[in-house]
Amino acid sequence: MLQQLHEKGLRAEHLYAAGVVSIAISFVSWTLSKRFEAAGIDRADRWGIFVGEWAPTFIALGNGLKMYEK
Repeated sequence: MLQQLHEKGLRAEHLYAAGVVSIAISFVSWTLSKRFEAAGIDRADRWGIFVGEWAPTFIALGNGLKMYEK
């Protein structure tokens, strides 16, 4: 899988950036959901956690690619 990602042009830095962006999106989705949805804080927390779980995945893939690139 890492080989295919590398062949498609993805680099470790791209995945690290995606991890950072997903943290920002998690915060924004939590804030917007908390403010604009009638479901309350419970739904906002679920949205924030759902999107926040992407960051470790991107960072782990970035670490794998970094090892592959060496």
